[in-house]
Amino acid sequence: MPSILGVIGGLAGGYFLGAAGGWLLVETLSGNTHDKSLEAAMTGAFVTGPLVGVIGAVIGYWVARRWSKRLSAR
Repeated sequence: MPSILGVIGGLAGGYFLGAAGGWLLVETLSGNTHDKSLEAAMTGAFVTGPLVGVIGAVIGYWVARRWSKRLSAR
């Protein structure tokens, strides 16, 4: 059960961090002048958000497994 919660927490946290980071990167680095805000929103929601979300889920699983092993060893 802790590993499922770790995956869900890592996925949600990673998605939001990735979406915000992708939005910020596009807003600062894009040369698009017509629809930069739309480009930033779509990149954050559909590219960087899911990518960092999957990475966060893997890290969340790893942390939850490590944490549960430490608790069971006591």
